[in-house]
Amino acid sequence: MRSIASRRAAGVARLAAVALACAALGACSTSQRPVSGDVTGSIPQGPGANRAQLSDLQKRYEQNPGDAQTAIAYGAALRASGQRAQSAAVLQQAAMRNPKDTAVLGAYGRALADTGQLQQALDVLSRAHTPDRPDWRILNVQGAVLDQMGRNAEAQGYYETALRIAPGEPSVLSNLGLSYALAKDLPRAEATLRQAVASPKADARVRQNLALVLSLEGRIGEAESLARADLPPGEAQASIDDLRRMAASSKAAPTQASAPTSGAKVAALPAE
Repeated sequence: MRSIASRRAAGVARLAAVALACAALGACSTSQRPVSGDVTGSIPQGPGANRAQLSDLQKRYEQNPGDAQTAIAYGAALRASGQRAQSAAVLQQAAMRNPKDTAVLGAYGRALADTGQLQQALDVLSRAHTPDRPDWRILNVQGAVLDQMGRNAEAQGYYETALRIAPGEPSVLSNLGLSYALAKDLPRAEATLRQAVASPKADARVRQNLALVLSLEGRIGEAESLARADLPPGEAQASIDDLRRMAASSKAAPTQASAPTSGAKVAALPAE
């Protein structure tokens, strides 16, 4: 029979995996053009704006399906509207028409990961940059995919390479911190996430990931303070409820961990 400590460690790892898998993977982009509107802000906020943008992009795509930039934008709009399978299909066609376009390959690899086709995503992402011109954004996404596959040590190598290119980048540090949590190394996860939070570029998602790890360590008071600092009252309370449930679940080490039910912003971060 496993010890309480070993069962608790397994529960912590499952909860960290839920946090990583419940959110969208990081957006791949190159220096030439953005891949995803939810990273660049090019897709307007609000359901009405999204529908109008999606309709316009659909028309443009249908008129010229071979245009890589339009396909990328249309794929991002589909993803933002929750149509991830269709987004992957659009970007698959774009990749077939533009097999050497690294921005298209990056977007397609991310879309494959979004739909759970993790090995295919890795294969495509490996062609989205080259050893002589590595892209830290792509490396960050490759790491997130590997983490979802349970290959945490490999994932951490990708994050570390990305950090050599973009030192101190909070989106990479945050994903690295979650990776350490998946590997059941909560002290190192916390230290890495605190480094990410210290960056002036860190956003609320980075701080919410730190809150997750603090809650898994049983430091629910600190976790709640972070949630309240960034989120509106309603969202903060929902996030706090999730954090408390995760902390309780990690102590109980359940056989299966359920995903957060609220809109708590615990996420593998986009590469920006």
